[in-house]
Amino acid sequence: MLMEDISRAARDFCLQSPLNVVDELDSLQIFDPPLIEVALACDPLFDELKKDSVVGSHHLSPEEWSGSARSVISYFLPFTKRVREANRLLGLPATEWLYGRIEGERFNVALRELMANLFIAAGFGAVAPALDTRYKVTNRRSNWSERHVAYIAGLGTFSLSCSLITRLGSAGRLGSVIVSADLPPTGRAYQSRDEYCSKCGSCISRCPPLAITEHGKDHVVCSDYLDRVKVRYSPRYGCGKCQTGVPCEYQVPAAGGQTRDALL
Repeated sequence: MLMEDISRAARDFCLQSPLNVVDELDSLQIFDPPLIEVALACDPLFDELKKDSVVGSHHLSPEEWSGSARSVISYFLPFTKRVREANRLLGLPATEWLYGRIEGERFNVALRELMANLFIAAGFGAVAPALDTRYKVTNRRSNWSERHVAYIAGLGTFSLSCSLITRLGSAGRLGSVIVSADLPPTGRAYQSRDEYCSKCGSCISRCPPLAITEHGKDHVVCSDYLDRVKVRYSPRYGCGKCQTGVPCEYQVPAAGGQTRDALL
């Protein structure tokens, strides 16, 4: 199976699926077509994710998810301009963003299933870890980090707020599928984990619970705030203020970071 076929199917699904439209918000389209990149399942950086300083020993490698793993497809679903613009105002999360977070993830689940089924229909094995019964979150860390997988696949690098900055910015959702097909890896166009971050600090002042500083983000403070948002807006929740109204919202900032840290 060619990546061109997968990309075309994902784009068509994004443009045609009713799951990507919110009727009650005047036919709001949630996502633009995705960016898609590929990593080798045997990329040594997957072993790095097992370090406690990165994700943790509980993080499973592609081969642990599937004994026949050969390639990992990672994608970024950018929120549409309408979703992003609505959330630029400071204060409470925009309704459009909350729908993008919850209804948008339902679409993301469907896209994972679509990609996996395309490979299965072609005679290959395919696993979407986030949809697998083995998927777990322990102490706010999952055993399959979509952001770190996307970094390895070449989609982008981390920001001060710990979002992933792709060439279409950081405002969006990530997903991935592990397959037994041999696909050409994309490669990484960067050398450090935060290369695309300009260190401008814009996300610091936009964070409602003050979870972000010049040293990074406190995930516990961020998660506790999201829990409070969920109580207020249940069944929807979200924030995304650090991903909107900032230079990396929909593009790589003009000036990348100057540090050259270890890859992970």
